[in-house]
Amino acid sequence: MSNSSSLNEFLLLTFADTWELQLLHFSLFLGIYLAALLGNGLIITAIACDHHLHTPMYFFLLNLSVLDLGSISTIVPKSMSNSLRDTRAISYSGCAAQVFLFLFSLSAEFSLLTVMAYDRFVAICRPLHYETLQGSRACVKMAAAAWGSGFLTAVLHTANTFSLPLCQGNVVEQFFCEIPQILKLSCSDASLREVGFTVVSVSLSLGCFVFIVLSYVQIFTVVLRIPSEQGQHKAFSMCLPHLAVVSLFVSTVLFAYLKPPSLSSPSQDLVVAVLYMVVPPGVNPLIYSMRNKELKDALGKMVQWVQYQHQ
Repeated sequence: MSNSSSLNEFLLLTFADTWELQLLHFSLFLGIYLAALLGNGLIITAIACDHHLHTPMYFFLLNLSVLDLGSISTIVPKSMSNSLRDTRAISYSGCAAQVFLFLFSLSAEFSLLTVMAYDRFVAICRPLHYETLQGSRACVKMAAAAWGSGFLTAVLHTANTFSLPLCQGNVVEQFFCEIPQILKLSCSDASLREVGFTVVSVSLSLGCFVFIVLSYVQIFTVVLRIPSEQGQHKAFSMCLPHLAVVSLFVSTVLFAYLKPPSLSSPSQDLVVAVLYMVVPPGVNPLIYSMRNKELKDALGKMVQWVQYQHQ
């Protein structure tokens, strides 16, 4: 294969060689996917339908749930379909679409988590200015900036990756199309442009991470000064779910991309990819609803309404 124009499809990594294990993989992914659809779908519906939840915090949570649904829907259905059909193939355009949507959801989600950290900071450290700083127009602009940054990042990386000549075969050593694995198929060792884009993306991500850490240092400093135990409990209930989601997101992505090459193998890369791509969208709704009384009440009302409609 002389260049990427002669490629019609890529071959993805499979989870198993036998039909029985492929069926097990399909069942596990189906369970996780349905859990993610149900959890995020319930959160989106509850926030959209309950006017008590029309606040900046829940507006950003709704956006996060939409991105979680998008990210898991980009990867999991194709993998399940390949398992059922006993194939490894994905079309060239399908691979490009996966790369774009994967990067878009990952970048936009991290930007949104940064915005949510700012929202918690203003709510706890600047409560008197909260309504002024976090008005509806400001929240829409911040959410749009998060989505826009994800789109721009995805366009730059996807366009650059698929403009490179690929002459090292068409086997992608991952269960979905991922830029590092596709770059291994390039005729050159590394693209200077891709290195430049990566440095910019890593710098922006590092800036977001530092902002989140500094925000929480100030948040916890203020919370620990609150005299009442009830006030501290309420503040922690607002912040801990977000902090747990950020920790899960950052730790899995860092382990996936910054682990030493000596620890890297196709089977291990596959398991790590499941941890950072498939598990978080299914777990995030559980984390956010576990200690959130307002969200639980809204979900309870929704269930009661559904039951009433069927009586």
